[in-house]
Amino acid sequence: MLAQISKNIFLYASQSKALNKAAKKWGLRFGASQVVAGETIESAIAKVKELNEKGLVCTLDHLGEFVSSREEAIEATEYNVRTLEAIHKAGVNSNLSVKLTQLGLDIDWHFCLDNMKRIMETAKRCNNFVRIDMEDSAHCQATLDILHELRKTYDNVGTVIQAYLYRAEQDVKDLKGVSLRLVKGAYKEPPEVAYQDKQEVDANYMNIIQQHLLSGSYTAIASHDHNIIAKVKQFAKENNIPSDQFEFQMLYGFRTDMQQQLAAEGYKMRVYIPFGNDWFGYFMRRLAERPQNVAFALKGFFGK
Repeated sequence: MLAQISKNIFLYASQSKALNKAAKKWGLRFGASQVVAGETIESAIAKVKELNEKGLVCTLDHLGEFVSSREEAIEATEYNVRTLEAIHKAGVNSNLSVKLTQLGLDIDWHFCLDNMKRIMETAKRCNNFVRIDMEDSAHCQATLDILHELRKTYDNVGTVIQAYLYRAEQDVKDLKGVSLRLVKGAYKEPPEVAYQDKQEVDANYMNIIQQHLLSGSYTAIASHDHNIIAKVKQFAKENNIPSDQFEFQMLYGFRTDMQQQLAAEGYKMRVYIPFGNDWFGYFMRRLAERPQNVAFALKGFFGK
């Protein structure tokens, strides 16, 4: 019960514009520097190099969401373009992850699509892959509509499906052949659209992982749950699914020992690296996900 109250508090905080504005002035404090790789492209690239040297691949995410002006969305688009160019110039092994609300999805769908096309043209030129992050359920269909439009021209783009949504199984069926990152889900969603029980979410998570793998589609399993990871390994082995058809993904700063272990075992292990000064919403959602994350953040804060 206490854990649920704590989760709700952090999720509500993640959507607070006032707290988010204040956090930009604070800088990466309160343990956030443990899970956010600095505020600049340069700091993020340096972290990618460090992880690449340890046998890990990466994806960079310039933090920011729910922008309200075209100017902000254009600025975010240009920043993502520069990030792709910096990855290419540095010769590091990293993809790019983007949020459509950062690129103007709430302002105008076609405007957002045009911004994504600018990013995709750069990714094509730099021979890289772009992952469209999934946000709350209210943006799910619009996100998938933009993905489908982009896939008419670009094959180097995929998205994320969240297992706690009832629609996840059908979405995965519809997206056969598309590279998907499969996650449990990290937003506060109503019972009308999402499972509320952890066991039901876990069951559906394994269901959509198995479904996408069996369809022959590339699958990114984004989880810190060692039980899920063990089940995926066993399922792949039993069904002769080649190791180059899937990868594991974890967040920067979490379960680093397990990340190293998976890479040492020969699995592709991708680290999701967020950076930038708009870190507050991301950080609050990480604290909401697991009570252990709060202790982890406090340890980092007081340890400085």
